Amino acid sequence: MTDTPESSSTEESSQAEIIAFSPKPEPVKPRVLSIANQKGGVGKTTTAINLGTALAAIGEKVLIVDLDPQGNASTGLGIDRRNRRCSTYDVLIGEAPMRDAILATAVPRLHIAASTLDLSGLELEIGGARDRAFRLRSALAPINTGGANDYTYVLVDCPPSLNLLTVNAMAAANAILVPLQCEFFALEGLSQLIKTVEQVKATLNPDLTIHGIVLTMHDARNNLSNQVAADVREFMGRKVYDTIIPRNVRVSEAPSYGKPVLVYDLKCVGSEAYLRLATEIIQREKELKAG
Repeated sequence: MTDTPESSSTEESSQAEIIAFSPKPEPVKPRVLSIANQKGGVGKTTTAINLGTALAAIGEKVLIVDLDPQGNASTGLGIDRRNRRCSTYDVLIGEAPMRDAILATAVPRLHIAASTLDLSGLELEIGGARDRAFRLRSALAPINTGGANDYTYVLVDCPPSLNLLTVNAMAAANAILVPLQCEFFALEGLSQLIKTVEQVKATLNPDLTIHGIVLTMHDARNNLSNQVAADVREFMGRKVYDTIIPRNVRVSEAPSYGKPVLVYDLKCVGSEAYLRLATEIIQREKELKAG
């Protein structure tokens, strides 16, 4: 027996009603990794830019949040200061939603919420607010809407200090990624950072973990670099990523051209290292979900 036109139209209208009343799926929250170390010059911004680019290159949708008043992550991705009309400062003082501060970069699937020098005065402006430590978490909460443009990763580039900006980054993060320069005082600085992470975990973000430690600026010809790498692995065990970022001229040159090193010179050893690091982070993420 064949369907009559009336029965077909009834079925179609029933399907339309089901679709209309079906609840919209909840948007999946991005994984938020804050890149932190209170020591300056250890490769935080370089890691944020190039790890973000590497993750985007392997298919992830990535947002970098620049929380450093110097704005080097924004500059390193070619964002002119004149184009930063809305910045992370405006977001954290509550004058704009995060979406208004986001700018596209030259890298497909990679966006950035740029910063300006105004951020340096944030602590004075919101230091007395009850929600001062949760401004970034609140701003990121509605970022995904369940659409095709949702982010899978948010990387937060922290300033080189343990101030309110870094506390906001830790309070908003699922995990901390620590760049560690292979130099003499590396372990001393790491101990201080771990204490801060434990304090934030105890008071603001009980689910916070250290995702991993990435050894940066490693010179295989230098005995000190090799000794520091060995000491950190002994001290932190599996928390240290297998991937080591070597000292590489091309990595240092790339920001002055407003490009990640993977765009500036894909074949150099620095680019290859960041691609390996991105792959290793994805693998750790899979292990965390499975566990």
